Amino acid sequence: MDSSRALEIGQLLRDKYGGDQEADITEDVARLDAGEPLAYIIGWIPFLGLTIRLDSHPLIPRPETEWWTEELVAHLKEKFRDTSFTLLDLCAGSGAIGLSVLKHLPNARVSFGELVPEHAALIEANLAENSIDRSRADIRIGDLFAPFENEKFSMIVSNPPYVPSGRTLEKSVTFYEPASALYAGTDGLEIIERIAKEVSSHILPAGELWIEADIANVAQTGISLKEGGATRLDLRNDQYGRPRLVVGYYE
Repeated sequence: MDSSRALEIGQLLRDKYGGDQEADITEDVARLDAGEPLAYIIGWIPFLGLTIRLDSHPLIPRPETEWWTEELVAHLKEKFRDTSFTLLDLCAGSGAIGLSVLKHLPNARVSFGELVPEHAALIEANLAENSIDRSRADIRIGDLFAPFENEKFSMIVSNPPYVPSGRTLEKSVTFYEPASALYAGTDGLEIIERIAKEVSSHILPAGELWIEADIANVAQTGISLKEGGATRLDLRNDQYGRPRLVVGYYE
């Protein structure tokens, strides 16, 4: 057994079987051998102190997303302090970003927008899993801003689909993670451009949009946000030094 597989087996035993060294993992190993992501086999992933269940097989939250969500939480604490505010987590998937805001900021009210009903149900389950007050969350099913007509938010955040359709990804991603959460047209900008055009109608004065993008498209994402009404931009590198996040400011 090579070292990487040994690490996967150790993590599997720890996180799925509570460290039981005698657990029967025959089926789990077969799934690993077939290329299925370890996170799906375990059934959950840690994210900023939360347990994010993955039962409906949403996009698996990446370390890059956890990195900027931590930055977001720190920023929100400074920006709003004890003042209540609203946040929309668009293309929410497992809900990891919005759930982190709810967990760490008791003055936040978070709406989750998700296209897939099964993922919306998963967000509901993740609220309960992490003992988060359900009354502070609003989960709606629909295409981008459609479920939030005439509503505006203090903050909007999104990790949308942004992979160009012709790009080759690892087999574990291509064969197991949802294509609808990955690919966004030939240039990867289809969903980002739609968000950029509509966001100004759904954001309050002095609001911000935090949006993750492909490293090849961060600059173009910023241009799209400016064309959609952002008055100022902040382009940020991730923890690996790669361009990853665009913050748009709206007056």
